[in-house]
Amino acid sequence: MQDYVLLMIGAALVNNVILARFLGLCSFMGVTTRLDTAIGMGLATTFVITVSSMVDWAVGNYLLGPYDLWYLRTVTFILVIAAAVQFTELTVRKVSPPLFKMLGIYLPLITTNCAVLGVALILVEHKMNFIEATLFGFSSSLGFTLVMVMFAGLRERLAFSEVPRLFAGPPIGFITASLLALAFLGFSGISTHS
Repeated sequence: MQDYVLLMIGAALVNNVILARFLGLCSFMGVTTRLDTAIGMGLATTFVITVSSMVDWAVGNYLLGPYDLWYLRTVTFILVIAAAVQFTELTVRKVSPPLFKMLGIYLPLITTNCAVLGVALILVEHKMNFIEATLFGFSSSLGFTLVMVMFAGLRERLAFSEVPRLFAGPPIGFITASLLALAFLGFSGISTHS
């Protein structure tokens, strides 16, 4: 049980897909101008990563592995992710049309979000079992959502702050993102001493 808790904390905070692995930066910078869109994108991505992690694990262990088709893993995983995104898109459109409109092009682009594919490939690389894969996918996506919401909150505050004209807009966003990434490095215990 303790191993699962550590796996989840590690996936969400220590090896955060955005701030430690630098995956999913397109949606990170694109939809975090408002808190509500960041929450919506985070929840949609959480669903997609969790479901695709479970299905990708099954596909890898029951189809690609036994038939020695690992060279097809990227294409196969993208197909699984695309199906999960399509289901998510249809659900969001039906349940919350305003959120669907706010997310715009970023919702179908979850298919090409490298964070989603990155998590699937990490599962294969570390040879996780089904429970570990599910917990890792869910925790990684919670870490993704956490960072999206934190960054959206910071960007909303920055919108009302006096920022030098040279840094206004995206530049202050990138500076804030880099400071947030440095803050998360404290979780990883990286030391500069040998």
